[in-house]
Amino acid sequence: MDTIPVNWEALDALLIDFAKSEQLIEDSSPPSSPAPSSSSYRWRFMIRQIRLSLESGDVDSAIDLLQSHAPDLLNDHRLLFRLQKQKFIELLRRGTDEDRDSAIKCIRTSLAPCALDAYPEAYEDFKHVLLAFIYDKDDQTSPVADEWSKKRRFDISGLLSSVLTSHLNAYDPIFSLALKYLISIHKGFCLRQGISSPISDLTERLLLEERDPPAIPQESLNEVPPFDEVDIQALAHAVELTRQGAVDSLRFAKGDLQQAFKNELSRMRLDVSVLDELVQEYCVYRGIVDSVPMTAGTQISSGTSTVDQLEPGCLSQNCSVVSGSDMSLNNTHVEGCLETRIDMVGMQNAYMEERYCSNSNNLNKDCSTSTSGTRQPDEHKVVLRNRSPGNGERSKRRRWRGRNENQEFNIGRCKHELNVTKSLGDTNMDLNTSVVVDTLSKRADKYEIVLGIKELASKGMVVEVVEQINNLDPEFFTEHPLLLFQLKQVEFLKLVRDGDHHSALKVASSHLGPLAAKDLSLLKPLKETLLTLLKLKEEATVENLHLDALATSLQVAVGRRLGIEEPQLMKILRATLHSHNEWFKLQMCKDQFEGLLWIHSLKELGSPLLGDASCKSYSNSCTQGSSQVTISSGSTRTHEDGNSPNQISSTDIGCDENAILKVMEFLALPRADAIHLLVQYNGNAETVIQQIFA
Repeated sequence: MDTIPVNWEALDALLIDFAKSEQLIEDSSPPSSPAPSSSSYRWRFMIRQIRLSLESGDVDSAIDLLQSHAPDLLNDHRLLFRLQKQKFIELLRRGTDEDRDSAIKCIRTSLAPCALDAYPEAYEDFKHVLLAFIYDKDDQTSPVADEWSKKRRFDISGLLSSVLTSHLNAYDPIFSLALKYLISIHKGFCLRQGISSPISDLTERLLLEERDPPAIPQESLNEVPPFDEVDIQALAHAVELTRQGAVDSLRFAKGDLQQAFKNELSRMRLDVSVLDELVQEYCVYRGIVDSVPMTAGTQISSGTSTVDQLEPGCLSQNCSVVSGSDMSLNNTHVEGCLETRIDMVGMQNAYMEERYCSNSNNLNKDCSTSTSGTRQPDEHKVVLRNRSPGNGERSKRRRWRGRNENQEFNIGRCKHELNVTKSLGDTNMDLNTSVVVDTLSKRADKYEIVLGIKELASKGMVVEVVEQINNLDPEFFTEHPLLLFQLKQVEFLKLVRDGDHHSALKVASSHLGPLAAKDLSLLKPLKETLLTLLKLKEEATVENLHLDALATSLQVAVGRRLGIEEPQLMKILRATLHSHNEWFKLQMCKDQFEGLLWIHSLKELGSPLLGDASCKSYSNSCTQGSSQVTISSGSTRTHEDGNSPNQISSTDIGCDENAILKVMEFLALPRADAIHLLVQYNGNAETVIQQIFA
C-alpha cells in the first residue's frame, strides 16, 4: 500500500475545491461566478442547522427553516406528520403543565389532521403515540418507549437531511464524496479479505458507523419503468444496499443512477472536525494554504488575554470546559493546545515568499543547471531565488480561516481555560510563551526549507536543489541515491535538449554511471537516458518530465530528515486507492462511479520519465527510492474508458454480463462468486441456478 502511485496534483485540485466550497480558506483569486459546489454551501449550512435543531429537540425552529427555504417539502404529509409527532413528544418531555397544554393543542390542530392522509398506517401511529400521555418517558418497558427515545430525534433529522440534500442539490464537494466511497470500500475489502487495515485508527474516527435513513420514494413514483439490472447491481454493491434498497434509491432519484449514488453517499457521515484537521494539515504541507503569522510581539503576550489574537476555534482540539471542581489545568496544557495548532498550521511568515505554479513544459525559462545568481544557504535556512510577484496561477498562498459556524462556543471555552491558566501565575506563562514562539519559528523554518526545495525541483533547477540539500545534510543523497539519479536525469536531458552533448555526457559519467553501477536496477533507465543522444535536437524534448512527481518525492524525503512527517491524508489515499484497485480486480469489473468522483484522476499515471519503453523499470526503481511515489498530472494519459488500468470486464473472462447479473440476482451472490460459478458451468446461468436449487 505504501508504494502505490497517487496523483497528488489531482488531490491538490480536489482539496482546493473542497476548501473553497466549505469556505475554509480566504481565496485571493478575482471574483467569478461561483462553482456549483460553492453555491450550495448555504444550503448545506441550512441543512446542518435543521439537523442540530431536531437533535436538540427544537422542532419548531426546524419547521420554520423549512417553511422559509424549502416549503415544498412540507406538502409531503409523510414528513410533516413525523415532524408534528416529534414536536408532540418534545412538548411532553418538558413536563410542565403549560407544555402539556401545548401538546394537546398540537394534537388537535396539526397532528390529527395530518394523520388522516399522511400514509395508510398513519392514523394507527397517531393513536399509538397518544399513549405517551400516560406512560413516563423513563419507563423502558412501556409500549411507547421507542417514541420517547431520543434516537428518534436523530432518525428524523437524518431523514430530513437525506431528503433536503437531494431536493436542494446540496451535495458535499467531490472530495468528501470520494473519501466516503474509498473508505467504505477499504473497510469492506479488509473485512472480506480478513486483513487488518493500516489506517484503521484514522478511518474509524473519520467515517462514522451510522448512516442517515434513506429518503423514501413517493408512491407516485412507483410508475417509473423497470430499471436496468446493471444499474441496480452496480448501486447495490457500490454502497452496500440490498437489491430492494437499490431499487428504492433509484425510484427516489427517478432512475438517475448518478444521483441515486450521490444520495446514498450523502447518507454516510464524516466527522467534520477530523476531516478539516486532515485537510488543513495536507494543505499546509503542500504549500496550498498559509496560517496567520504569530510573533512574540503581537500575538502572544503574558499580560493580556491571547484569545483575541488567535484564530477562532484554534484551541478547540485540546481544550475542554473546566468546572469549578476540576481546576487541574496547567501551563503545560495551554502549551499543548498551542502545539496542536502549530502541528496543524506549521508554516509562518518568517521566510514567506510568493508561491507560483511550476510549469514542467516551460523548461527554457525555468530550468537551470548553472549556479549563477544562487545564494549560498546557511546551515539552517534555504534562501530561494528572487521572484517577481504575480507569476503563475497561484501567486500567493491562501489563508486558512476554518469553520466559523460554532465560533462563539469555541472562543468561549478557550477563553475560560486561558483565564484559569492565567490565574495560576504570569511568570510561568512568560516561560511558556517563549517556548511556544521558539517552536513556531523553528517549525516555520523547516516548512519553508522543504517547500523551497520542492519548488526549485518542480522548476527543474537541479544544481540548486542538489547544492541546497547537500548544505542541509551531506549524507542525504548517500541514503537516497535514486532521488539523485532522477535529478541528474533531468539535468542530462536538459543539456541534450540544449545541444550540449559534452556536458550531458559529463553528467552521465560523473553521476548516472556510478549510481547505476551500485544499483543494477538503474542500468535500464540509464540506457534509455543515453538513447536520447541519438535524437535530433528538436526531438529531444523533455516536456514529459515529471518534475512535480520528483519534487514531491524530494519533499517527503527531505521533510522526514527534518522531522516533518507526511500528512495523514496521504496515508489514507494510498491505502484506500490500493483497496479500490484490489476490490475491483476481485469483482472482475470496472467501477462505474470512479469518473464521477475523480478517482480515475487520482490514479492517472502520466508518461514515464523517458517514455513507454522504460515505464516498468522506472516505476519499479521509484518504489525502491522512497516510501512515496508520485506521478504528475502535468502530462497525464487518459484511459479510453475513463476507468483505472488493470481492471477487467466480463468479456475478458468469457462470461456474458446478463448471465452474471441473473446469477447475482437469483442467488443473492457477490459478483465474484457469481462469475466463479458461471466459469464452472460454461457461462450458463440457468444451469448454475438449477444446480444450486437441485
